[in-house]
Amino acid sequence: MKIKNLLLAATAALMLGAAGATSAKADLVFATDAAPYPPFTSQNAAGEWEGWEYDILQALCAEMNEKCTLIPIAWDGIIPALLEKKMDGIFGSMSITPERQKQINFSDMYYNSASVIIGPKGGDHNISPEALKGKTIGAQASTTHANYVEKYFVPAGAISKTYKGQDEANADLAAGRLDLVQADGVTLGSFLASADGACCEVYGAVPVDVEVLGPGVGVGLRKEDTALRDKINAAIKSLANKGVFEEMTKKYKLDGLLTLPPKG
Repeated sequence: MKIKNLLLAATAALMLGAAGATSAKADLVFATDAAPYPPFTSQNAAGEWEGWEYDILQALCAEMNEKCTLIPIAWDGIIPALLEKKMDGIFGSMSITPERQKQINFSDMYYNSASVIIGPKGGDHNISPEALKGKTIGAQASTTHANYVEKYFVPAGAISKTYKGQDEANADLAAGRLDLVQADGVTLGSFLASADGACCEVYGAVPVDVEVLGPGVGVGLRKEDTALRDKINAAIKSLANKGVFEEMTKKYKLDGLLTLPPKG
């Protein structure tokens, strides 16, 4: 009888160990643009990540009971890096678009914001394609904003100039090497609030074209990783219902600037 009890106890211990291993945190690696993209993601002087989007990533990972790491990858190579399995997903303000969906899947939307044009203070705020004929418009390469410039402004006579990072485009505008910049309105707001951005102001938001700009930002994932997509979607919904997105938005003083995931 004692031997039988010992065997039963040993079996129970093994089962408990297996259960513990199942619930233990796994490691997930996400990538974002190597260039700073405040107030969403950037690295401070100590090399630590910070920003609204980084805080949301940490909240999502906690909700999924996962340990997550964020790594920097050049934006124009970030989708190839995902397909080459250098990370598990893209968490870097990537808009969900039909063109990108040919290669990868996306989670549900976790925020959206307007695409705007900025230029020197006191300039003509008419941003119709016809009014921008002959103007040089800067945008980050491989973004929805650069695609928008190519679709609407270049055919009307504007000149497109693309950059690896948004900060490079902003610097050229401040230095007078560009006439205008098109990008996300929130991150451009951070630039305009800085000393370097004192040169410039918002001219207006461009008319929405969902085919180009997409319905919002999602986590970029490989098509086969459906279980991870479902897990992330459940976490987004849970955080939305708990009011976490609103809390983070207030923390970064972005109230009214972001469209957030619906509750329910």
